[in-house]
This record gives sequence, C-alpha cells and structure tokens, in this order.
Amino acid sequence: SLVIRGEKDEQAVLCSKDKTYEMKIADTSNMLLCVPGCKTPEQLKADEEPCDIIHAQIAGFSNNYWELRRCRPKLKKLRKLLMEDPYEGPDSAKDQASATSKYTTEDLLNVVQASEEEIMHQLQVLDACQIEGYWRVLNFNYEVKLLNHVTQLIDSESWTFSKVPLNICLQELGPLEPTEMIEHILLSYGRKYTDGGEVYFEMNEDKICRTTAQMLLENAVKFNLADFQEVWQQSVPEGLTTRLDQLKGLALVDRSCRPETISLLKVEDLPEDNQERFNSLFSIRAKWTEEDITPYIQDLCAEKQTVGALLTKYARSSMLNGVKVYNSRRPIS
Repeated sequence: SLVIRGEKDEQAVLCSKDKTYEMKIADTSNMLLCVPGCKTPEQLKADEEPCDIIHAQIAGFSNNYWELRRCRPKLKKLRKLLMEDPYEGPDSAKDQASATSKYTTEDLLNVVQASEEEIMHQLQVLDACQIEGYWRVLNFNYEVKLLNHVTQLIDSESWTFSKVPLNICLQELGPLEPTEMIEHILLSYGRKYTDGGEVYFEMNEDKICRTTAQMLLENAVKFNLADFQEVWQQSVPEGLTTRLDQLKGLALVDRSCRPETISLLKVEDLPEDNQERFNSLFSIRAKWTEEDITPYIQDLCAEKQTVGALLTKYARSSMLNGVKVYNSRRPIS
C-alpha cells in the first residue's frame, strides 16, 4: 500500500512500507486517456477469437502525471516532536502535569514524512521508548543518571562490560528507578544476548564514552583539547578508553588555534536541507578538511551518492599547507 504524507505547508511525499519518494508533476505531450475496461495489445493477442472493433467510452484524460524520485526521509521533525517533552523520570512533576506533546505511533505516522520502517528505525537511533503507549526520548540528565547507576553497579560488582546480567541489575537498581527504565538504558548502551538461559548485555564502550564527553562539553563553549582529553578519561568508568574518533558528529576539534580546542557541534542540530546544511557549516568554519566535514554531511547522501559527490556540488576545493580543504561556493552572510 502507498500513502501520501505531509501537512499543508509541506511538499507532499509518497511512502511505501519502507521507502520515501518526492512527488513532482511532469507534463507529457501525449494525452493520456482513461478508458474503463480497456484491453492492451498484449491482452488482445491472448484472445483466440477474431477481434471486432470495440466501442470505448473515454472517462477522462490527463496531460501530466506524477513523477516519483526516491528521497531521504524527512526525519528531523521526529526528533523535534519528541524533544518537546523529554521524559524526566517517574517523579517529575512536569511530566505528571503535562497532558500534551506526546505521540503514539499513529500520531507520528500522520505528521512525519517518512515510511513506517524508516520512522521505526529512527526511533531506535534516537533511543526512544514507549511509556504508557507514547513514544518518548529521555531527558539527557535523566539518561546520564540512569547510565551512572548501571556503571557504578558494574564497578561495585567487578563485572566485565561484556557480561552484565539483566536480572541482578533489575533487582539491585529496581528500588532506585523503574525496572523498564533500567532495561531501556541497558538496551540503549548495550547488546542483549543469552548465555545459559540468563540474559546479559555487552555494553558499548564507544557510546558510554561519547555520552560522557557530551556531558562535559554541554557546559563549556570551548574546551582546551589537552585538558578535555585528560578530564574525559578520568570521567569514564574504569576499564574504558576514550578516543577522539568516538566523537564524530558530536564535537569539533579546532587544530588551527593554539592551544587546540574542542567544542560541541551535534549533527542533529544542523538543518536538514542540503544547501542550508552547507551554509550553516561554512558559517561555523570557512574551510574544512574532508575528514572533519564528513560526519556532518554523511546523512545527506542520497541512495548511491558519496560524500565526495556532495562536496563537488556544494563546495570548492583548494590546497592549504599541502592539505585539501573545502570552502563555500557562494558568499556566506
């Protein structure tokens, strides 16, 4: 089945179960006639009986048709809707008082221009969970609080990060937080598996380090890179190793200044439109290396499109101290 999605101020898209297409009217010089019960030449050949001329009644005609082109799902709105009312925990007075800004799967399908599979996949990417039938994302501070409960328990029990037992986590942390929230944070930061009939989680080192870095950077405009790396390593649970490549699409390192600095720049906060995205990036920094800009434009690549092709279209390349850099094709105001 196919469904057309979009609100009154949006360009309509057509969605199948798992793909999204932009719709454009295309004119044709051949008039298209609509004939009920019309037989094609192939169907006529299949009939053994001799053919007579058939009188056909034309029900309508058209000089144009809808042309479909596969496009990226417009998922930025999904995050925006969920961020209107992030979940702050069962004790939050705000959550108990709020009666609006909550969305069921059906609500999201009605307002987000993407196929059902693409929406469900993005909900996973956003680590959203269903609470009382509504899709919610966790408030960042509440998420960090839940993660700290889990990592402190791992440390106190001397478990390895590759084998964290679900049952003991629920028993130990149940008095502190709802068990479904404990399990949700384990699912968000780990891979679930079964061993000997027991459920365990293998925790994702990169994701834990990344969230810790975000927590440190949220409170600073710019951070001395060397100081940040030292504080970051001290802040993550013992046994985990921090690396700058864990921060792709989250933080930007400026190696042109002395001392080198790092600042928060989240890819999800940038515009969804290609040209607007490049304008935004070039207003932040005039010249980018391919390595630095790739995490911030990778999600713009259409089917079978490369980062190189995007850069060719929206940026100019030049050499700076023997390194290839990219700058805007148009003046940035």
